Amino acid sequence: MNGGEAGRSYQARLNRIALLYFAGLLGFLALMAWAEQRGLSRQWIGPIFLFLTVMVYAAIGVYGRTTDPDEYYVAGRRIPPIYNGMAAAADWMSAASFISLSGALYLQGFSGTPDQSGGLAYLLGWTGGFVLVAMLVAPHLRAMNLYTIPDFFQVRFGGRWPRIIAALAAVLCSFTYVVAQIYGVGLIASRLTGVQFEIGIMLGLGGVLLCSFLGGMRAITWTQVAQYMVILLAFLIPVSWLAYKQLGNPVAPVVAGVQLGKIAQLEEGLLASQVERDVVAAYLKRAHDYEARLADVPAALEREREAARLRIQRLRAQNADVGLIVAASRELATMPRDEASARERWTREMQANYERARALGGLPRHSQAFAGDPNGTPAERQTFDNARRNFLALMFCLMVGTAGLPHLLTRYYTVPSVAGARTSVAWSLFFIALLYLSAPALAVLVKFEVMNNLVGSSFDQLPNWMAQWARVDASLLSIEDVNGDGIVQFGEIRFGADLIMLATPEIGGMPYVISGLVAAGGLAAALSTADGLLLTISNALVRDLYFQETRRRASPEQRVILTKFTLLTVALSAAFVAALKPSEILPMVSASFSIAASAFVPVMVLGIFWRGTTRRGAVAGMLAGLAVTLYYLLVQVEGVREWVPSLLRADGLWFGIHPISAGVFGVPMGLAVTWLVSLATRPGTPRPVPADGL
Repeated sequence: MNGGEAGRSYQARLNRIALLYFAGLLGFLALMAWAEQRGLSRQWIGPIFLFLTVMVYAAIGVYGRTTDPDEYYVAGRRIPPIYNGMAAAADWMSAASFISLSGALYLQGFSGTPDQSGGLAYLLGWTGGFVLVAMLVAPHLRAMNLYTIPDFFQVRFGGRWPRIIAALAAVLCSFTYVVAQIYGVGLIASRLTGVQFEIGIMLGLGGVLLCSFLGGMRAITWTQVAQYMVILLAFLIPVSWLAYKQLGNPVAPVVAGVQLGKIAQLEEGLLASQVERDVVAAYLKRAHDYEARLADVPAALEREREAARLRIQRLRAQNADVGLIVAASRELATMPRDEASARERWTREMQANYERARALGGLPRHSQAFAGDPNGTPAERQTFDNARRNFLALMFCLMVGTAGLPHLLTRYYTVPSVAGARTSVAWSLFFIALLYLSAPALAVLVKFEVMNNLVGSSFDQLPNWMAQWARVDASLLSIEDVNGDGIVQFGEIRFGADLIMLATPEIGGMPYVISGLVAAGGLAAALSTADGLLLTISNALVRDLYFQETRRRASPEQRVILTKFTLLTVALSAAFVAALKPSEILPMVSASFSIAASAFVPVMVLGIFWRGTTRRGAVAGMLAGLAVTLYYLLVQVEGVREWVPSLLRADGLWFGIHPISAGVFGVPMGLAVTWLVSLATRPGTPRPVPADGL
C-alpha cells in the first residue's frame, strides 16, 4: 500500500470513529432526556454529565499515551486538516468564547459600554485573527518543521536571548489564559455537582491532567476533537430551542434580528417606567448612604455595631424566632473588623450602587452603535469618541493576539504539510463560525426572554435556579426587591457575564438535561483550551529553557517525562490562583491576547518577511513591546498603581484606551523598535560581538 492509499485509509478510519462518537453523543442525550421524563433527579443529571464526559476525555488521553517526542510534541505531524481544524476550534472555544462571549454581548450590547469595551469587537477580532494566522504565520512556521514557538526565534535569529524571551513570554501569556480556563472549570463543576467552587476546580483539573499529562499533543488533539462535538451540540441546541420557541424557526442567526426591534421597544418602555425610576432612586439612596459613612468611617462603624447589638437584644427580649436571632448575630460577626476594611468594603458598595443607579440597570441599549452621541453635548461626543476608539483598539488587540498565541500556532505544526496548514486554518474558521454566528443571536434571545417573561414576575415565584446560581458566586447573579413592591424590575436583576450561557436553558424553561449538556459543553471548552495551554507552558519551561540553558544530556523520553511533571506543577499552581477568583474570565483572557500580540507578532512577522531583521532588533523589539504592554496593564491595578509611576494622564489612561487593550501600544512599539534597531545593527555595520551570544 503506497503513502496516498495509506493516508486515505487512515482518514476513512478516523471518519468512521468520529461518526460513531457523534451518534453515541446523540444517543446519550436521548437516553438522559428519557430518564429525566421518567423521574431521574436533577441532583443526578449534573454529576452524570460531568463524570461521563470527563471519563471519555480521560479514556482518549490514556489511549493516546506516548513518550515518543514527535508524538508528544506535534502528534507525529499526521493529523488530517479537517480534524486539526476541529481540534483548533475546540482549543479556541475556550471558557471565554463559550461561557462569557454571549454574556458580554448581553451586558454590553453590540459596542460595549463607556467603562467596558467589548460587544462585537470580540467576534470581529477573534475571527479576523485567523485570517492573519493563515496569511502571515501558520504556513511559514509549518514549513520549518519546528516543535514550539520559541524554536522559531532560536532558528531564525540564533543566540540565547530571542529564545529565552519568547519562552518567558509564552509562559506569561499562557498562564494568564489557563487561570481563566480553570476558573471556568471550577464554576461549571461546582454548579453541576453542588460542591464548593474550590473542590469543583480540583474535580475538573483531574480531567485536564488525564488528557494532557499522558499523551501530550497526540492525546490532546483527539480529546479536543471529541470535545468540539460536545461544544457544538451544547451551543446550538439551546439557541435553536430559544429561536424556535420565540419565533417558530430554529435557525437563530437568521431570525434573531426580529427580536432586536422588540427589545428596542421594551427598552423604551423601561426608560419611561416609574417603577424602574424608583429602583434607580433606591440604589442612588444606598450609594449616598455609603458615601455618608465614608465621610467619618470610625463613627459610622461604631454606629453600625451598636445598632446590630441593640437589634439582637431586642429580638431576644421578644423571644423572637431563633433563625432571626442567628441571622442578626451573623450580620454583626461579618461587619468590618477595623477602619481600613470598613473603608474598603463601603467604597466598593458605594461604587456598585452608583453603577446600578442608572437606567436599564446600567446596561446600554442593545443595538446602539456606540455609547454617547456624536451630535450631543461635548461630554456625549467625548464618550462616543472614546467608545469607538476602545472598540477598534480591542478588536485590533484580539486580532493580532490571535496570530501570536503560542498554544494556537503550535496546533498547525501537527498537520502533514504546508498546504495542510493552510487548509487546516480554513477548517478552523468554518468550525468556529458555526458557533460565533450564533453568539449574538443567543444574547438577543436571552435578553428578550428576561425582559418579556422574568421582568414583571413576583419575587415569591422566582425559579429555584436563581438562588442556586447566587450561592455558587454572588457576582454571577444578584436580584433583590430594592423598591419593596414585590415585583421583579429590570434594574433589580444583575447577571454576571459568566452566567448567561450556562443559565440559558433555565432562563428559557428547557428540560434540565439541556442544562447538563450546556455545562458539559462549557467544561469541554475550558478543558480543551487548558490542555493546550498547559502543554505550551511545560514545553517552554523544560524544552526551551531548562535543557537549552543547562545543556544537560537527556534522552528524548526523559525530556518528555520531565515535561509531564512540569505540566502537573503548573496545573496545580494555576488552580491555586484560579481559586482566588482574581477576575471574570473575559478580562483575564483579553490581557493574555495583548501580551501575546506585543511579545511575538511584530518580531515574528518581520522575521518571516524581512531578511534584514537582526538578532538584536528582535530582542529589543520583544522587550520594548512586552514592557509597554505590561506597564499599561499593571498601572491600572489598584494595589500596583501607587508603586508604578503613571505617565501622561492622572487616571493612567492613554488616549482613553482601557487596559484590556494594552497591546494597541505594545505592538507598534515592538514593530518600530525591531525595525530601527535592525537597521542600526544590520550586517555591514561594525560592532563588537557580545560574549553571551546575543
